[in-house]
Amino acid sequence: MSLMPVRQRGMLRIDSTQILFLSGDSGTVGIIKSAQPRMVFIGTPDNDEVVVFLEKEDLMVISAFGEGPVIEKGIKSMAYLLREMNSPIVVLPDDHPTSARLQMVVAVGSEVRLDCNITPGTHPEQDILCACEDLSGVKLSATEDGVLIQGSVEQLKLEDI
Repeated sequence: MSLMPVRQRGMLRIDSTQILFLSGDSGTVGIIKSAQPRMVFIGTPDNDEVVVFLEKEDLMVISAFGEGPVIEKGIKSMAYLLREMNSPIVVLPDDHPTSARLQMVVAVGSEVRLDCNITPGTHPEQDILCACEDLSGVKLSATEDGVLIQGSVEQLKLEDI
């Protein structure tokens, strides 16, 4: 485990056995690599199913509301469900009451933008993800060897999954 401060822009190496945690005052984001080409199924509010095709370098990003070891364990569990068990992503309608109770939300793809001004769990677009205010505006881009982080992040932690 290592802590690394990143203030503006940087490429960090992560491999398929690692998870990168970005931490803010009220939320944590976990990032893993897809590790292999795969399909991720997304159930949408209009009863459709969208399929996202990922390459091995693409990102699986999990945003959780809270911080600390329990939150990190939850993020690791969700990463396992997504990558190892091929769990689908479910998107709720904009006015669904369960959105307020979501503790974690997910986005997958080559680029993900974190935003605190969206309703958790209601965006089928996989290039935007609800996150805490401290991480809002950060852009994550997949690279062959890791992830490019654009924006200000106070705390980073790289761990084995």
